[in-house]
Amino acid sequence: MKPAIISFEDFQKVDIRVGKIIEVHDFPKAKNPAYQIKIDFGGLGVKQSSAQITALYTKEQLLNKEVLAVVNFEPKQIANFLSECLILGIQNGKEVVLLRPEQSVSIGTPVR
Repeated sequence: MKPAIISFEDFQKVDIRVGKIIEVHDFPKAKNPAYQIKIDFGGLGVKQSSAQITALYTKEQLLNKEVLAVVNFEPKQIANFLSECLILGIQNGKEVVLLRPEQSVSIGTPVR
């Protein structure tokens, strides 16, 4: 499938930031195995997200990890949980591999 072509101005509307995972909990009400995750984005505050990454990551492995997330999507209700941002990852077969900064950077830093 050929990707849709967007303008640079459209891309600039997507706010992708570096955040630090500060809490991870099981999400038993999700349709597919998932975690409920709280992420600190510095000056933007703390946002929560649901992520189907239980196959590759334990809760302990995720704590204090830096991740990339879209922080300006409309919140999405998932079962009894309101997801406020989208953690970015790469679909690798059936699993999702998280996108993370190669080096530590300040939380809240935007992707350019």
